[in-house]
Amino acid sequence: MRRRPGTERERGQVLVIFALSLITLLGFAGLALDGGSTFAQRRSQQTASDLAALAAANDYLLNGSTSLATARARSVTSGNGFAHGSNGTVVTVSLDTSNGIAVTVTLLALHKNAMATLFGMPTWAVTTTATALAGFPDTAYGASPFIFPASAFQSDGTPLYQTATDFGETNGDIPTSQLDFAWTNYGTGNLDTTQVDKIIKGTYVIDKTIEFGEYIGQHNNGNKNFLYGDVNTYLSGLDIPAAIVDTHGNFVGWSMFHVISATGGSAKHVNGYFMNSFESARLSIKGCSANDCPRYLGSYILKLTE
Repeated sequence: MRRRPGTERERGQVLVIFALSLITLLGFAGLALDGGSTFAQRRSQQTASDLAALAAANDYLLNGSTSLATARARSVTSGNGFAHGSNGTVVTVSLDTSNGIAVTVTLLALHKNAMATLFGMPTWAVTTTATALAGFPDTAYGASPFIFPASAFQSDGTPLYQTATDFGETNGDIPTSQLDFAWTNYGTGNLDTTQVDKIIKGTYVIDKTIEFGEYIGQHNNGNKNFLYGDVNTYLSGLDIPAAIVDTHGNFVGWSMFHVISATGGSAKHVNGYFMNSFESARLSIKGCSANDCPRYLGSYILKLTE
């Protein structure tokens, strides 16, 4: 029998199509394999960037040194498997101190490909970035109607009372001892008790930016029993910003205060404790550049912003 013309040509065409299809399939397989591996690297790399930004912002807050903050960031990324200067890894740190301390860490690392190497791509770059903000807050949202004394804190701002404690011994315009507090509505002159009660109940919300050294004590004309009852009803169990003042009633910082309960009668007091430095959505930095905002008492802000 005679072979039909074109059979060999058809077989050759099938072989070419098969080869091209195989290359295409290998390409898709390589993309899936290397792409999945890249995604996993990006996740761990983003975690390293986040931790490095937080560490660097905190370091600058404590030491005020750009070089130390940069070294801290690179130390953290190295501890998480991305050492600056090794295998093409680059860790860039930039600081903006116009409003608190904003530290941005950019981490570039090479991903070693498996299948994509067959197509001339042995590696490709993966870049992640993170920005952290640190600083001493001058602004509080939903502030309490309490002011506490600076003597209730150590010189570095650490609270002396971090377990359940009774505060409230006198009825002065400003706190008169470590365990005293005074009422305030952040105004001037005689204290408006009705307004204080609205703050307690949440019908009047204090959104306040206070300058360091600003006087916020007020003339207290009465230590009303019903205020303690309303604190017990409306504020028990809450974490609220409380202003800290010096011996003259001048603002020196914010701290978060956890209210447990309140008692009126002959021994009026508010029971609670201060929460040590931590991020709070109720505290923020406004117009307070690094090292120009001496909020040395109470809480400080340390959080990721992006």
